[in-house]
Amino acid sequence: MSEMIRPIAEWCAAIIEMCGIGIIVVLAFYSIVYALFHLLKDASAEKIFRQTRQRLGHGILLGLEFLVAADIIHTVAVDLSFTTVGVLAIIVLIRTFLSFTLDVELTGLWPWQQAKTPEDTK
Repeated sequence: MSEMIRPIAEWCAAIIEMCGIGIIVVLAFYSIVYALFHLLKDASAEKIFRQTRQRLGHGILLGLEFLVAADIIHTVAVDLSFTTVGVLAIIVLIRTFLSFTLDVELTGLWPWQQAKTPEDTK
């Protein structure tokens, strides 16, 4: 039974990994096109920079989530051993740290801080 599931899990992990890479590439390209289009419309360069950075950052965060999912599937369903689980733990730790710091960089807030909404000021 396990030998029947292994190829399917390998394909699923590869597809999810390609989705993660594709998301990062597509949103990076979209961010560049967005910036160029708005620069041609004579918009504020600082505003364009912030918006482009936000779009790119969110694309990287989403892509990293897909890459982590692919690594988990590959490790658990395809090649489960103490060594691969250790490597997975390191990869997930690094990618989680990257996601955490990127999120802080994009929002300017720590995850436990909440952005103030208009209802909070009333």
